[in-house]
Amino acid sequence: MALSRFAHNPIVATNDVKPIYPDFQVVGVFNAGVATFGDEIILLLRVAEMPIQSDEDQVLVPVLSETNGELEIVRIARSDDRYDLSDSRVIKQRGKFAYLTSLSYLRIARSSDGIRFTVDPGPAMLPDGPLESWGIEDPRITQIGRQYYITYSAISSKGVSVGVAVTEDFVTFARTGTMLPPENKDVAIFPEKIGGSYYALHRPVPKAIGSPEMWIAQSPDLVHWGRHRHLIGLREGQWDGGRIGGGAVPIRTHEGWLALYHGADETDRYCMGALLLDLADPARVIARSRVPILEPEAEYEVNGFFGRVVFSCGALLLDRTIRMYYGAADEAMAGVDIPLTDIFDTLH
Repeated sequence: MALSRFAHNPIVATNDVKPIYPDFQVVGVFNAGVATFGDEIILLLRVAEMPIQSDEDQVLVPVLSETNGELEIVRIARSDDRYDLSDSRVIKQRGKFAYLTSLSYLRIARSSDGIRFTVDPGPAMLPDGPLESWGIEDPRITQIGRQYYITYSAISSKGVSVGVAVTEDFVTFARTGTMLPPENKDVAIFPEKIGGSYYALHRPVPKAIGSPEMWIAQSPDLVHWGRHRHLIGLREGQWDGGRIGGGAVPIRTHEGWLALYHGADETDRYCMGALLLDLADPARVIARSRVPILEPEAEYEVNGFFGRVVFSCGALLLDRTIRMYYGAADEAMAGVDIPLTDIFDTLH
């Protein structure tokens, strides 16, 4: 493929962002929602912070109190065999998530050319309320008229739900409540009504029967969502055989709705692929990537907080080129330009 990674990737790294919590460090700036606003390109970054680990015998874990919203630090002894500390992102107990090792919130980076970004000095959205006590993550931004709808993962001890916030200026953000209950994530709302309905991609996570696969839903008003239908499933033994989920907000092209999605294999290697959906009925899949359109190959994609990961939450259509912004190794933001024809060549 004739893809072109930005020459100065990563475009936003951890050392570009100062932590907002005392005695914390920024460990990830990644998985940003993308929007055009006036003369600017906006990246709504997921920023992950964790306490500075000053004690070799303990792991310090940040959570927000579900009763008063105050920041609390949980101390877990590394020698405590009740906990599995093998994954840098999570702490497990009896096979289930007990804590996240970092606390995520949303922060804006701005650019006039879409390549060089400046990070705002403070947060755009902080976790708020008991359903966000473990953080907010992975925003997608859909512009409808003057309003920008932000869907994001809300994490707490109750699970992963989907929150929605609306802004017109990227200064004030009004939460509208929970769009989908646990466990669900990777929600991207289509940028226009189609046949009288709004559509959204989402990814429920069945625990007993089924797999983490992509679904599509409809709404008359962006509030009430229903008519949920399965869209695509896993492909065993392939690059998207472990889990899949929506990536960037779908983009209208002459050929159909282009939905960039992420796929992981059984070894947790994350790549990006594409779907082509019918313009009049986006629940109908026209074609799907047989091979990834982007896979972790560069050093900053292979090595990082959680390596071998490329993961996009937003992209722009520039003439016949897709400019995709993506998280690299769950640590930094990067950018790539991919000709539409090359993406379409992966479809079958």
